[in-house]
Amino acid sequence: MLALAPTLAGCFSSSPVDALTSVSELGVTGFARPRGGREKECLVRAMYFESNRSSEEGLLAVGTVVMNRVASPKFPNTICKVVGQPNQFAKGVMTRPMTSSALPKIEDAAGAVLRGKRHRAVGSAMFFHAEGYTFPYTNMHYVAVAGGNAFYKKL
Repeated sequence: MLALAPTLAGCFSSSPVDALTSVSELGVTGFARPRGGREKECLVRAMYFESNRSSEEGLLAVGTVVMNRVASPKFPNTICKVVGQPNQFAKGVMTRPMTSSALPKIEDAAGAVLRGKRHRAVGSAMFFHAEGYTFPYTNMHYVAVAGGNAFYKKL
């Protein structure tokens, strides 16, 4: 269990992502593909593979980290380049099929992120790992736990 998790209680917003209209279409291969352009698809992929798909708060938190990285000069300046960076997101994030019935909800959350919605507690954090892991590093300041992940800033 994450040692700092108890100190995070009440530190992040629990409001759900607004319900937005977004439609998936069936791709030639039979797998659902997000509508809305390549950058949105890359954001959906990061949110799909990195968050508990049932947690709208977790989806928003992962999306916030992706957008924080895009805005940082330390990372690439497009969503697809950020998500596609080696060893940064789930293995196969750019290639594995997305087949969950939760895909429309994830697309909605990605659309909200692209329109500027952010997870308040994640703030400017650019890093996360699976909740429950602990590390001996002293440069990790945890700011939120959401969707099965612990979000942090490097000091």
